[in-house]
Amino acid sequence: QVQLVESGGGLVQAGGSLRLSCAASGRTFSSYAMAWFRQAPGKDREFVAVISWGGGSTYYADSVKGRFTIARDNAKNTAYLQMNSLKPEDTAVYYCAATDNTFGPRASTYDYWGQGTQVTVSS
Repeated sequence: QVQLVESGGGLVQAGGSLRLSCAASGRTFSSYAMAWFRQAPGKDREFVAVISWGGGSTYYADSVKGRFTIARDNAKNTAYLQMNSLKPEDTAVYYCAATDNTFGPRASTYDYWGQGTQVTVSS
C-alpha cells in the first residue's frame, strides 16, 4: 500500500505560479512512477504529467507542456508539480497517483491516489 497526500493548492491570479507536493508513505517510493491528474467541475479526470521511477523520463499533456514541470525527490518520498503561467482553465482539483506498472496517461493505470488539492486561477 502507498498513501499519498497532496498539498500546495490555492488561489492564484492568471500568470502566477504554484508548486504542488505529493508526499508518499508506505512502500518504497522509488518503485513507483508518479503522475498528476486534474478534474474540473463537470469534466472527466484529465492527465497532466507523469515521471518515471528514477525521474529520468517525463511526459506531459499538450495543454500544460512548457508551463508545468514534474519532479520527484526519492530521498524525501515526494513528487512535485511546478505550475507556471497559470490560466483560468487550469482551475481544477489536482490529484497525484502512483503505479508500479507501466505508466502512461490513462487513469486506470494507477493504483494509488491522493485526496486532491484545489487549484483556482482567477482571471
